[in-house]
Amino acid sequence: MFTGELAWVVSRYEEIRAALTDPRLSANSLPDSTKVTGDDDETPVFFARTDDPEHNRLRRMLTRDFTVRRAKEMAPDIQKLVDGFLDAMIAAGPPSDLVRDFALPVPSLVICLLLGVPYEDHEFFEEHSVAGLDVKTTDEQRIESIMTMINYITELLQRKKTEPGDDLLSRLMNENVANGDISVMTAAMTGWVMLQAGHETTASMIGLGTLVLLKNPDAFAILRDGDSAAGLQVVDELLRYLTIVHSGLVDRVATEDFELGGQLISKGDHVMMNLTAGNYDPVFTARPELFDVDRNNRGHLAFGYGIHQCVGQNLARTELQIALTSLARRLPTLRLAVPEEDLDFMNDQAIWRLKELPVTW
Repeated sequence: MFTGELAWVVSRYEEIRAALTDPRLSANSLPDSTKVTGDDDETPVFFARTDDPEHNRLRRMLTRDFTVRRAKEMAPDIQKLVDGFLDAMIAAGPPSDLVRDFALPVPSLVICLLLGVPYEDHEFFEEHSVAGLDVKTTDEQRIESIMTMINYITELLQRKKTEPGDDLLSRLMNENVANGDISVMTAAMTGWVMLQAGHETTASMIGLGTLVLLKNPDAFAILRDGDSAAGLQVVDELLRYLTIVHSGLVDRVATEDFELGGQLISKGDHVMMNLTAGNYDPVFTARPELFDVDRNNRGHLAFGYGIHQCVGQNLARTELQIALTSLARRLPTLRLAVPEEDLDFMNDQAIWRLKELPVTW
């Protein structure tokens, strides 16, 4: 069921890719009850829920901040942040909660740096990010949480007019809003999406990825001793293996009748792509249930596929590689401080993660 209606679920790798590139399936699939409006009744444009050509127009406003080159430029700052948190962990001594002391604060600081958000506000946006992703949250509660964040970012955007920086929000306000390309509300919505996605997903991957690595010491050793290419291979296998978007479902709505995988999809039908199932399809990769850093995982679906593929994937890979490689090199004897069966997983959110990860060394 999707928003109370029956929906098709696509689980095979090739058909997921076909569906995510089919123009007859629209990303504008959310019901009106989940949409937000501003104080002046303006509905901000959620670029991830638009189709081309509008999606491409909005996405181009963001790409300069998420290129491979930009990720490489940010790498020294990311390394400095990572080293700082590891220094603090080591100085405090074991045991440590890796989620609290490392996995959550690292991506929080990185996305604050990218967007130009004061880090002293990170607890505020973390609270509302969790509320917006909790699957138990009602539509009304979710909209309230989103609007709280959009109002906060709107105020921040206004400050960027007189106090601009080298950051995404400053460029959105002083270039795109100033030129009439987008409204302030749409800029605020875009900032909220980037803030939420860039924080929650990477934090989850660092925590869960560390757990997988502790259960696979050979892969942990590759991060410790290997080169950059080997480290990136480990990161991509973690992305495929975990596929952290809860249940891996990406939804679309059919704009006309057509056939997909031998089934007739009718206009108005909702179609859900199960990215996790696609990443575990034996047609895509052999013995997918195994964590195998030697497999060819090129083309995995952890970042989606097609025109809506995650705009932040270059930054995410860079963050994960730096964070996990530094962890392996600075704390080579890292291990769980509690039995694995005592770990608490947060499964009530769109993005699943560990509540805590007690470790020692």
